[in-house]
This record gives sequence, structure tokens and C-alpha cells, in this order.
Amino acid sequence: MAMGRILQELDADIVCLQETKVTRDVLTEPLAIVEGYNSYFSFSRSRGGYSGVATFCKDSATPVAAEEGLSGLFATQNGDVGCYGNMDEFTQEELRALDSEGRALLTQHKIRTWEGKEKTLTLINVYCPHADPGKPERLTFKLRFYRLLQIRAEALLVAGSHVIILGDLNTAHRPIDHCDAGNLDCFEEDPGRKWMDGLLGNPGCQAGSHVGPFIDSYRCFHPQQERAFTCWSVVSGARYLNYGTRLDYVLGDRTLVIDNFQTSFLLPEVMGSDHCPIGAILNVSCVPAKQCPPLCTRFLPEFAGTQLKILRFLVPLEQGPVLEQSVLQFSDQTQVQKRQNKVRVCTSRPRPSQAGPRRSQKNLTSYFQPSSSRPKTSDLKLPNLPLVGTLVTPKTPEEEAMTKVVEEQAKASDTKDEKEGQSSFWKSVLGGPSPMPLCRGHREPCVMRTVKKPGPNLGRHFYMCARPRGPPSDPSSRCSFFLWSRPS
Repeated sequence: MAMGRILQELDADIVCLQETKVTRDVLTEPLAIVEGYNSYFSFSRSRGGYSGVATFCKDSATPVAAEEGLSGLFATQNGDVGCYGNMDEFTQEELRALDSEGRALLTQHKIRTWEGKEKTLTLINVYCPHADPGKPERLTFKLRFYRLLQIRAEALLVAGSHVIILGDLNTAHRPIDHCDAGNLDCFEEDPGRKWMDGLLGNPGCQAGSHVGPFIDSYRCFHPQQERAFTCWSVVSGARYLNYGTRLDYVLGDRTLVIDNFQTSFLLPEVMGSDHCPIGAILNVSCVPAKQCPPLCTRFLPEFAGTQLKILRFLVPLEQGPVLEQSVLQFSDQTQVQKRQNKVRVCTSRPRPSQAGPRRSQKNLTSYFQPSSSRPKTSDLKLPNLPLVGTLVTPKTPEEEAMTKVVEEQAKASDTKDEKEGQSSFWKSVLGGPSPMPLCRGHREPCVMRTVKKPGPNLGRHFYMCARPRGPPSDPSSRCSFFLWSRPS
């Protein structure tokens, strides 16, 4: 689906995308330039096809500033958001590493509240890192990214801007946000959840008990909504039974959520990813900037018309007929030259009369022809002999028909025996896949999987129930059957 169609279906003033996996060298104009919108991209600088975020704003919600990253190292000092806070606890190398994966994009907007007051709103579009259990260094990276995000967001609040943090935070905050929280060890002690505890206030929007400066907008409007998930495992088919987690959030500062948020929602019916869209509606109006910030993709040289694309060098100019004629002439000359060369090569060998007597090499087919020493059959003339009566008694029509039937049956039997022999041979060579075992829970054929986690079982095959993953109490969900596949 084209980007314009997606934006039209969502019909939002601001659309934030995460995990775009787009780098600048593969960014196309139809994706970057959409009529009626201005777009901003943050690319991964560490590896291609990885991470990345993008923000699309309607022209009626054009931001006054835009910036890539949280640290300010990628700031251009022209049209940036600013307000970085105290980052002395980070080294320059660490800040550059945290911002090099294209995980944060800031746009700053002017809004007008229902009271007519004009205020500043900063939108932080984030794709937070995932902590791979097999890579402890990624957990450290994730927590440091969280820390940098909090410092930047709180610095913007101190500077007087409203702040919204939205996107994939890659952490299910509460047990109600996880399909299987009861079976996870030390669920509440997870460092990512502890960080969210410090960032967020009371989700009930009640004063007095909150701790952090931000509020989870969805839990503010739906505090007890169960099975409100935004992410599901594609491999296990968990979305079919809504067996997932809530990893995506719209977090707003306390004053903004209480005074200006109308609702916050999920769109689980929208397919196309392992995540579903989320959103919020605010009782404010945007005051668009007169000009897009310099980070806008329409100002990139490859889209602004200041730099010719390589395709322009492959398209013929207006002198099409002249160019075509010259090409044809050159082609004709080339063909003539080829013919001349071919003739020259062919005539470069000496002729038989010039080369002298030479014993020629026999052709392979000559060995299969009758020898010249023997008389040909067609040349032999048999003498005219007197006719002699035949020694074979002629058969009746019934006997001839019976003989023909017997011969046909014998021929068909030989053909059948030959086919059966060939079939049995190939079956012995190619045994084919063995039948899938049946799971004990449903007595249905299993599905084969491969271990991809590093360890002693890496690459081994195993069988498991083919049904989608779901709550253990649901009999229609996957059962616990497991069986290692025997090596062939």
C-alpha cells in the first residue's frame, strides 16, 4: 500500500512510524514526499535495514522545529528543538552510539488550547531498544537509552514545553499489560518496568499519589481494560487469540493529559505488522509554521531538485531522432566490421590446394557407417529362383486376433513391471518426509520448528502443536506437546 493511502486511511494530523528499516540511500520520493504532508526521518547509521523512525505531519500541523536524536550531536543549529538537559553522565562516544541507531525524532509544534492560549508541544517519536536475553550488553544499552530519553523530556518540560512521548517503548509496564505476567520471574523487578515506574504518575489521573511527570494516556481513560495488547508473536500466531503484550504508548505530561486529552485508543483490527496502531485525540488546534524546518525530507538534495538523479543520465535527451540515427549508423558500422573480421578469420586458413596433401581426421559418425569393403545390400542382385510353396500354414482371422491380443497383453505387462520397478527404486532412494506426529492435546498433526537460540541445541528440529498460542485455560489454544525430531 502506498504511503499516501496509509496516511489517508489513518486521517491523523501527525503520524509517527517506528522500525521503518529505511536508510537514506534507499529512501524513495513516493515514500518521503506525500502531497499534503511534510515528513521527517531518522536513519540508522550503524547498519542497514535496521531500526529507524519517521514522522509525517499534515501541512496544517507543520512543526516549527525538528531534530534527529536525543543527544543533540546530530543537531544542525538551524531549526533544532534544543533543551538537552544535563548529560554529563554520558561520554561523547556513548551519546553517539545511542543516537546512531535512528531511534528518536523530535518535532515541536505550536498549539492553541480551547481557551485560546498558544503553547508549545514537543513530540518525541521513539523506538526503544529490545533487550535480548542472550546479549546482556543490549540491556545496558536499553537502560541508557531510557535514561537519555528521560533527561531530554524533563529538560523540555522545564523549558515550558508540553511533551508527548509516543511509540514502541519495548516494555509491558503492568501485569495487566502482559498476557503471561504470572509465569514470569520477578515481573515487577524488571529494570525497564522500574524505569517506567519512575517516569509515570498515577494512571488514574488522581492528584497526590503520582510520582513521575508523565501519564500513560491509555490507562488514564481505560484503567481496568484487560487484554488491551498492541504486539503479538507472528511465529506462534498469537494475535488470533489476542495473546500478546502492550509495548506501545502515548505518554503525555500530567497537565496536558488532564486538561487537553479527549481520549486514547488502540486499533487492533488494523493488520499489516506484529504491532497495531495506537493514538490519542487532543482538544487543541495546531498553528502551522510558515515554513518547514530544515530537517524536512523535501529539502534533501535528492528530492529538492538541486542534485540530478542517476536515472537522468540514463534517459535520452530531446535530440532523440538524431541520437537514434547515430546509434543505428554506429550499429551498422559495427556489424560490417564484424562481418569483415569474420571473413578475415575464415579465409585466413590455407586452402587444400595450397596446403598440399593432408590426411583428414575421420568424423565420429564414420565409425557407425558400413565399411566400403563390404558390398551394399542394395547393390546385390539375387538370382531369379523358382517360387516354392510356403512351409507355414496360414492362420485363420480368429487365431491372428488372439495372437495380437496376447502380444499386447505381454507388452503391457512388461511396461507395468518396468514402471513398478522404477517406482520402487526411487522410493527406496527418496524415502520422503515422515508423517508428522500428533499432539497429545488435540490429536492433530504437529508443526516442525528449528532452534535458533545460540546453545547446544542450535539448529535442532522439534515438533510442537500447530495451533496458535493463547491462554492456557483456552482449550482451542496451543497445547504443551513437545518432541525432538530424530536425526535422519
